[in-house]
Amino acid sequence: MPDQPPYLRVADVLRERIASHEWSPGDRLPSRAELGQAYGVGENVIRRAQELLISLGTLEGRAGSGTYVAEPRERLRMVRSIYREQAGGSPFAADMAALGRRGSWESRTDAKVPAPADIAARLGLAEGDLCVRTAYEFLADGKPVQLSTSWEPYALTAGTLVVLPEAGPHAGVGVVRRMAEIGVTVTRAVERPEPRTASLEEATLLGVQKGTLVTHIVRTYYAEDGRPVESADIVVPAGLCEIVYEVPVNS
Repeated sequence: MPDQPPYLRVADVLRERIASHEWSPGDRLPSRAELGQAYGVGENVIRRAQELLISLGTLEGRAGSGTYVAEPRERLRMVRSIYREQAGGSPFAADMAALGRRGSWESRTDAKVPAPADIAARLGLAEGDLCVRTAYEFLADGKPVQLSTSWEPYALTAGTLVVLPEAGPHAGVGVVRRMAEIGVTVTRAVERPEPRTASLEEATLLGVQKGTLVTHIVRTYYAEDGRPVESADIVVPAGLCEIVYEVPVNS
């Protein structure tokens, strides 16, 4: 059997020191040079060991400051349900309120963005047709827990008060309620979850290590006449959030 790679051996030692309370949550670890000298390895080995523990949530890196023992983060329960949308208000805020957390989000909307091929296919458009694209970063008590990029056909909402999802009198109420304001009844949502690893950009926004396991959900909302009215790519870090589906049952 091959020997354990040095970075895994170092990661085990660091984990044991944390488990034995030699270092407590919030404590700053010695520098990579100091740890490398202590364990007889190079700084690159220490870096890989720390990156592994960051991806597992044991450590956290702070730019320009060093590496720290992470504060324990409770795994959040996120409910995926059309009922949350129909209830009014933000479904994410409702989820967080149910957990005693403060849910908030930051967003950036770009109007009249040409639809790439995959988005056009989801929305029943021609490639290059104009869409409204909104990028979201969702926060629980100020910490990022979910990303989403939403696409809506520009022709559907152009000239209405809901053309910008996060502006106007109906900002932030969710797709179902916004579409109802322009006479479009959303009756169905289709979601396709799949596991993958976080890109560098996603990891940076979520405060996790690149390559961390995430759940990527492709969601599309449909009106009662079968038209797709919105499609989104939702990214949730698997280690931080538990995703639960609430399925309607016809009586």
